[in-house]
Amino acid sequence: MSWSNDLYAQALHFAADRHAQQCFPGTDLPYAVHVVTVAAEVMRALAEERHARPDLAVACALLHDTIEDTSTTVEEITGAFGPEVAAGVLALTKDERLPRADRMLDSLRRIREQPDEIWMVKLADRISNLTAPPPYWSVEKCRAYRAEGELIAEQLRGISDWLDRRLRERIAAYAGYSD
Repeated sequence: MSWSNDLYAQALHFAADRHAQQCFPGTDLPYAVHVVTVAAEVMRALAEERHARPDLAVACALLHDTIEDTSTTVEEITGAFGPEVAAGVLALTKDERLPRADRMLDSLRRIREQPDEIWMVKLADRISNLTAPPPYWSVEKCRAYRAEGELIAEQLRGISDWLDRRLRERIAAYAGYSD
């Protein structure tokens, strides 16, 4: 099953515009590199596995951080991409009003209420993020980040064998930063 190239371009342009002044943490790379990497993980899984809504998965992969990390509102996402994409992006957005310790569990709960394709985006996001941590992260922060990756893998297991395997590989490789 395929996704729309036009929707991909529209979502990429929207995300690149919204993240224009941001760099990926610990690098000089434009933040758009991160969302493209997440989308690439999702598209690779979609090439291997059948999922009902590939456009939903790809659009949300590109837009997943727009509400959380920019001034973009859910209404703007709804207007540009529709309510299903907006609901997916909102589920992928951590609720900053909650205590930090509760944010991931809350987000995972909301993601599990969404279609499978939103689960895929969260798995792909953590795959993308489990690379070399920023140099200023402590070993303790790396351990916590790896543990959070394990929580994500456990909570969202079974939606995509391909992404499950990729995330487990990344978690294992990340041990070098947290041991």
